[in-house]
Amino acid sequence: MEKTLLKVSGMTCGNCVKKVETTLNGLDGVEKAKVDLENASAKVKYDETKQSPESLSKAVTEAGYESEPIK
Repeated sequence: MEKTLLKVSGMTCGNCVKKVETTLNGLDGVEKAKVDLENASAKVKYDETKQSPESLSKAVTEAGYESEPIK
């Protein structure tokens, strides 16, 4: 399992956090995603054979928020 940190922009409330967490946790290979509204970030533990930081970020973007992996 790998871990990554994503920058997530555009979240304004708890519902936004829930939407991003639900999106990430619903992806194949994601073990756990925890979103932090205050820091505008998401910590994700995932199977690197099924996902990448870029694919995780793309899923967040498709859910309506701006996102990019933090290197």
